[in-house]
Amino acid sequence: MSEFPPLGPGKWEFPGEAGDDTKRPVALFICDLQPRFNAVANFDRVVMTGAKMVKAAKILKMGIVVSEQRPEVFGATVPGLGLDDLGLDHNIVKFSKGKFSMVVPEVEGVIAPADARLSVVIVGIEAHICVLQTALDLLRRQVEVYVLADGVSSINKEEVPIALERIRQAGGVVTTSESFLFQVMRDSSRPEFREFAKLVKDTKGETQETLKALLPW
Repeated sequence: MSEFPPLGPGKWEFPGEAGDDTKRPVALFICDLQPRFNAVANFDRVVMTGAKMVKAAKILKMGIVVSEQRPEVFGATVPGLGLDDLGLDHNIVKFSKGKFSMVVPEVEGVIAPADARLSVVIVGIEAHICVLQTALDLLRRQVEVYVLADGVSSINKEEVPIALERIRQAGGVVTTSESFLFQVMRDSSRPEFREFAKLVKDTKGETQETLKALLPW
């Protein structure tokens, strides 16, 4: 496992849902986007959202945590996410697991130094199993959790809205990739906004089609 420096001051931060001026470091969690899971409903659309979030993470300097469920069986993370384009200086961890939740001991070591002030945004599969259990485990640790409705799915798509409602009831925030990213950006006067706006424009068509595919409910 790669060393993942503690998420603290100096990384991209935003106020989150607290409604005050508390700044929280932000991390992108990518859950089990592996080729053997391509039977998941609209798998390619989930990967598209994941790829957009990876590009945004590069612009906004968000740390990235990537899990692989038994990669010796289900394969490595799909290359379409663009993780190899991030560069050596980007904070990224990739780890294998048998547990359904991404909150394994190594990840707890990332969370703890953030002093319970971390915000995590989750994309991946399956919504009602690994994504749900990851969200619940993070919430129990006082981490602020965002789950992207246009970035999660399950083999049985009917499971998704039930899982998302359970996450809401537990205190998580269900949102979309574009809404979340604008919330993090906050201000068009920031120097990163020009590159950020180009990303939004370049992915507009994909985003629209993904919303139609993943949010029919």
